[in-house]
Amino acid sequence: MTTDLVPAPAVGARRRPPPLREWLAPAIPGSPLLAWVGPLLVTLFAGFLRFDGLGTPKAVVFDETYYAKDALALLEFGWERNTVENADKMLIADPDANIWAEGAAFVAHPPFGKWMIAIGEWMFGATPFGWRFVPALVGTLSVLILCRLARRMTGATLLGCAAGLLLALDGLHFVTSRAALLDIFVMFWILAGFACLVNDRDRSRRVLAEKMEGGHGSAHGPFLAHGWRYAAGVCLGLACATKWTGLFYVAAFGLMVVLWDYGARRAAGVRSPFAGTMLLEAVPAFVQLVVVGLVTYLATWWGWIFRPGGWGRGDAADFVLWRPFEALPDLWRYHGQMLGFHSGLDDEHPYQSWPWDWPILRRPVAFFYNEPENACGASRCSREILGIGTPALWWGAIAALIAVAFIWLVLRDWRAGAIVLGFLAGWLSWFPSAFNERTMFLFYATPLIPFMVLAVVLVLGYLIGPAPAPVKGAHLAGADGEPGDPDEAGASLAEPPGTGARRLLGAAAAGAFVLVVLANFAYFHPILSAETIPYDDWHDRIWFQSWV
Repeated sequence: MTTDLVPAPAVGARRRPPPLREWLAPAIPGSPLLAWVGPLLVTLFAGFLRFDGLGTPKAVVFDETYYAKDALALLEFGWERNTVENADKMLIADPDANIWAEGAAFVAHPPFGKWMIAIGEWMFGATPFGWRFVPALVGTLSVLILCRLARRMTGATLLGCAAGLLLALDGLHFVTSRAALLDIFVMFWILAGFACLVNDRDRSRRVLAEKMEGGHGSAHGPFLAHGWRYAAGVCLGLACATKWTGLFYVAAFGLMVVLWDYGARRAAGVRSPFAGTMLLEAVPAFVQLVVVGLVTYLATWWGWIFRPGGWGRGDAADFVLWRPFEALPDLWRYHGQMLGFHSGLDDEHPYQSWPWDWPILRRPVAFFYNEPENACGASRCSREILGIGTPALWWGAIAALIAVAFIWLVLRDWRAGAIVLGFLAGWLSWFPSAFNERTMFLFYATPLIPFMVLAVVLVLGYLIGPAPAPVKGAHLAGADGEPGDPDEAGASLAEPPGTGARRLLGAAAAGAFVLVVLANFAYFHPILSAETIPYDDWHDRIWFQSWV
């Protein structure tokens, strides 16, 4: 689970602290080749699951009725346009049908997620496969990102692959990867941004150690460039440009990186770590995450800004291409209208649920259901796409998140703190809206899934325990990044009695959990993928009345 392993010294040997670079940013052990081969194999498996039968059912399922047509409008006009009645049926019958009515459509979400859907429609036409292609692609790529991220955070390629496999086997991630909805894109860009920040943490600490060892920097410490944070700012800006819920992650991750910076400077022996963090880190971090994210967000509105006719854009006859900044006041007013729409969205819906319902999967969403006749060899047949997480994973993640919170508070493990923060940023942010009875659904929890998986994997790593050779304390540093005594951390003790048995039992428990999740996903797969099965088989998988 942990990294930077060292051999045990001879009994009575004098303990020596590790070099600062090894202390702050230890290398990840293991073969670099296997570190890519394993995650790629898991990703191929995830891709097979998501692309197999992607065009089935040949229908517009749930909220695809909004986003598939909006994406097509962006391709043709640069902004969302009204459609004629029965446009869904017309598209299913003829992807080239003229479905457009007069006038621009008011939409409740920014355009970038719909632009991503539009890429698939541009490549494969306005068909179910076309508008689901990019969701399936980013769902598959998110598995690869999580594999690599979990490997970096745990120091173990096997645990990284386990994280990707668990994500691939989650029912809600699977369903949202195979439907033209926006939530899979929010999840993807938040995960990518978080991965960039974790990567930056390791790299910047390595540079900090090198500069400190070289005698560079004042009492505040050296200036660090943090190049990966610009990439994180772009990713988080694209998350916000898909749904505004990405804003909560910008705020949470911004606070997180400042705490990381302070902890790194303090651990490196900077004389004034707090002042150094405020002077040299906090303002650049604001630019890298907030300013870069804002510019990225505005850039995704290019179709509405540069092509006349969009909602609230003004009269096309008055449009001047070379004065796009005149559109910003109109865009500001448009955003006010969008905010008003979301604030007043309290209509009753049969599949709505509240955030406190999500972890226990109380009320999933039926994306699609019908009962074809004479299609399964039984008197009654069912086909369904049920938007629900794999119960074994989600219910196990509840216990894992509690354990990870304990690990953070007691052991001060920075990884646990980051995981808890990522989960709470996407979960607690919905509570105020829930108290105002805003309409919401289980699939809004899609961005939480990677952090739930990371919590599970971190707990599995603790169950397995460290490798037989003891470790330095770098990857067990506190939530603020501050380690303990370097001399003690650099010490290496003989393997305690019973460690081998603990690792064996821990590995068996971890393997058993993954197998249970695999079996649970396989059992639910028919009602996640619109497979035609006998009604009795469908009913056996509906464990609670609230799942109907």
